[in-house]
Amino acid sequence: MFRRLSCLVLASLTTAAGAVAQPAPHARMQEVMNRPEFVHAHWGMEFYDIASGKVLMSHNGERLFVPGSTTKVVTMATAMQTLGADHRFRTRVYRTGPVKDGMVQGDLVLVASGDPNISGRVRDGDRYAFIDQDHSYGGQPLPSDPLQTLRQMAQQVAAKGIRGVTGQVIVDASLFREGARELGTRIVLSPMVVNDNVIDLVVTPGKRAGEPATVTMTPKTSLLTVQASLTTTDSGTAPAVRTIEDSTNKDRRYLVITGSVPVGPPSNPRWAVPSPARFGEITFTEVLNDAGVSAIPRLASRQVDMSALAARYADSLMVAEHVSLPLAKEAVVLLKTSQNLHASNFPLVLGALKGGNSKNGFDIAREWLVGEGLDLNGAVQGDGAGGDAYFAPRFMTRLLAKVWGKPWAQDFKMAMPTLGKDGTLAAIQVNSPGAGKVFAKTGTFGSFDPLNRRQLIHGKGLAGFFTSKSGREIAFAIYVNNVSVAQGDPAIVAGQALGEIASLAWEVTR
Repeated sequence: MFRRLSCLVLASLTTAAGAVAQPAPHARMQEVMNRPEFVHAHWGMEFYDIASGKVLMSHNGERLFVPGSTTKVVTMATAMQTLGADHRFRTRVYRTGPVKDGMVQGDLVLVASGDPNISGRVRDGDRYAFIDQDHSYGGQPLPSDPLQTLRQMAQQVAAKGIRGVTGQVIVDASLFREGARELGTRIVLSPMVVNDNVIDLVVTPGKRAGEPATVTMTPKTSLLTVQASLTTTDSGTAPAVRTIEDSTNKDRRYLVITGSVPVGPPSNPRWAVPSPARFGEITFTEVLNDAGVSAIPRLASRQVDMSALAARYADSLMVAEHVSLPLAKEAVVLLKTSQNLHASNFPLVLGALKGGNSKNGFDIAREWLVGEGLDLNGAVQGDGAGGDAYFAPRFMTRLLAKVWGKPWAQDFKMAMPTLGKDGTLAAIQVNSPGAGKVFAKTGTFGSFDPLNRRQLIHGKGLAGFFTSKSGREIAFAIYVNNVSVAQGDPAIVAGQALGEIASLAWEVTR
């Protein structure tokens, strides 16, 4: 087995007449690639010295691989280059009529700006908080009010002396079309993003088998009512939870949750809101009422001409504004947690803000990448998060080298997960020599294999930077495709292997 795979490694270095052979990966890296669990897998990697422009190690560097969420490197870099690392989203609220005796004679309109952080993420010190496993992927929600930003805007409205609205609360989400679902978590894409467009449902088992489990919903909103009847079972047993959405009114959803969960830590089978704009109308109305402003959300039967409405937006009619932190701070959330919704929204945001009537977000990305001299034959991208993409390691390392020449390079590097420390790399190679020294975006794309009743990882990736032990700034990309193992989680097996190779590269690069 070792011999056959070694031949494959050598074969990858065979070149056409006149081509220059690329240096093979270090022997210790090849030992990782040659492990039995990867016998059916395909490997590709490249390590590139940014200062000298030399390839230090390469294997299948020009072949296309399923990259998973390493695609977000391209997405976030394009956004920072196009919008600027200091770009701030401005979400505004306008009144459509005069104020008489504290009453708006008309509507209140919240104009969605594409800000991905209308949430409880904002913290003192100009930063966005995150949890290594984001709540969109079933992690725990942040210990803060998810409607914090909306509440601040509602308080601004009240501070204008407004006590009520004769009309309704409307969300203008016309920046781009709402309704598509991103390809990973299936959360709805929209320029209106409240709490990442989910309602968290934290299921907490009892301390002992037989005790009831509790479900806590955040944010609490009239949009969703949860009726739960869950029993706690012994630890080690499989959860058996059934969720039925029992609703006849689309503005009053009901979830009935029954079954059992084992003793253990809380889980979060969060609920993706079906219409983020409507979610915004309902929750903003609720926080307005909490702030002392009497209001109702737009009547479900009411159709609104957003173009006609937009003609009435004027600074003199603005009653609230939320200004986001700089885009470089959003990069931390998107890259550290691999936030699919944020990444999937960005091509739509770029098309809306910079495309005019003729370009979409991918047109804008292509113009920038080609302008940087990158060979796009090594890149295929159909979404912002990585559900529809293929990249060659060589393309990714060259892109990262271009990023390194930007004024926002250090922010970009530090926004990536840190090996063995945080984000999606928090549990990878925790005790390795490279822990804390490798900054890289992870990627995972898989599906269930019914024939063998196990997961197949179509793509696992790691792409980013490290300053080697010898002091060289390295851009790298590592991919392994088609990993299936008889026991254990193939995503974890592959992820640990990629982290091990990256740590080895930090250690052996001279």
